[in-house]
Amino acid sequence: MSFLSFLLGQKKTSASVAKDRLQLILINERGGNSAAPDFLPELQKELVDVISKYVKIQPDDIKVNLDRHDSLEVLEVKIEMPQVDNRRT
Repeated sequence: MSFLSFLLGQKKTSASVAKDRLQLILINERGGNSAAPDFLPELQKELVDVISKYVKIQPDDIKVNLDRHDSLEVLEVKIEMPQVDNRRT
């Protein structure tokens, strides 16, 4: 968000809000050093809610996983999108 848009009171896009939320989650998890990522179910639910606004999906179509290897953490999100039939009848 630019300084001008901040002064004018323009809203952030949903993508930038989601990015900010993910960054906060990762910062909290890295600082806490917790063994079990307890934010993943809530993150998965929020992703289903947001994507469902645009595409019809099932909750099982989204998988969220956090892998840790030494000091490296990888947040993996798999989203299975439904097939779209482009044929016109």
